[in-house]
Amino acid sequence: MTEEMNLDEVNGYKEGDRVTGKVTKIEDKSVMVEISGAPFDGVIPISELSSLHIEKASDAVQVGDELELLITKVEDENYVLSKRKVDAENAWDSLEEKFNNQQTIETEVKDVVKGGLVVDLGVRGFIPASLVEDHFVESFEDYKGRTMEFKIVEMDKEKNRLILSHRAVLQEEKANKREGILADLKEGQVLEGTVQRIASFGAFVDIGGVDGLVHISQLSHEHVEKVSDVLKEGDKVNVKVLSVDRDSERISLSIKETLPGPWEDIENRAPKGSVLQGTVKRLVSYGAFVEVFPGVEGLVHISRISHQHIGTPHEVLQEGQTIDVKVVDVNSDEKRLSLSIKDLVEKEEEDNSYGDYEMKEETGFSLSDVIGDQLKKFTE
Repeated sequence: MTEEMNLDEVNGYKEGDRVTGKVTKIEDKSVMVEISGAPFDGVIPISELSSLHIEKASDAVQVGDELELLITKVEDENYVLSKRKVDAENAWDSLEEKFNNQQTIETEVKDVVKGGLVVDLGVRGFIPASLVEDHFVESFEDYKGRTMEFKIVEMDKEKNRLILSHRAVLQEEKANKREGILADLKEGQVLEGTVQRIASFGAFVDIGGVDGLVHISQLSHEHVEKVSDVLKEGDKVNVKVLSVDRDSERISLSIKETLPGPWEDIENRAPKGSVLQGTVKRLVSYGAFVEVFPGVEGLVHISRISHQHIGTPHEVLQEGQTIDVKVVDVNSDEKRLSLSIKDLVEKEEEDNSYGDYEMKEETGFSLSDVIGDQLKKFTE
């Protein structure tokens, strides 16, 4: 021991010193290093080559590499060296600075282990599975060798503990993107979006990095009972921005506002004189409102319900009833449709009279004549 210590003092090298060495030989479990000015070479055990577990020394270094090393022991005309400890000492200062400044680190994934990923930053860095992505990942097998960005979320030099997160990087990117989108959004804009989530009260639509809500009342001009009846996750839809609350990051959207209005082209869909089938939606003292198209209601005035005088529409109609109506007048600008039930009754009577007249012309007998003859047979 005294001889070794004297040798250290003569050559200026002792345990704890940092030296620069050149790799001269690589074996499976160790590396031989030549140290400039030293009386003998040094050896780096495989366990001191890297902060990560490696199977072969050649996985960490190559012949000719110049390495910064720490002398851990001097014995039998040989230096026992560590690359791992020098890398760790150098790394911690840099890592601490990045951690304090919230900087990202770009590095390669060295290994996939149970529970997450491992990287080499001079010290072993671990990324738990829950911090890899912002969505569920079934398998991490193809992550090995991938270069990714990370943020340090926890570090403890004394315990040699370093936890990183890629999810934090993604969340920060999304937050910055969301902030930009919110700043640029304007009421009245029409955008393409993707349905992200269905709820009982509406649908959340992604419009390029930020979600907005399409309330169930804004899905369609027609009444919608269930959101899932008209939308499913992944659907591409056009939406109109109704309002933007930047402080709470709430965006109200409408699909209905991007669709043709129920009164659009109504003159061609319900021309004057046409006969339509509709549903009685509301009964009021002065008439009945009948829906002839989704979102289009017309009024049958009480005077046009029946040839007979009625006190209220309730005497002959009920809500939910399906009836035929004739278009008396249409005005798309005022969204007004005047309808009649009585006019169709008149038409049916005219048709019956016309049919009776045709029968008499062709056979010499009218329908009433035939019925009268049959009645005589029963009375004789």
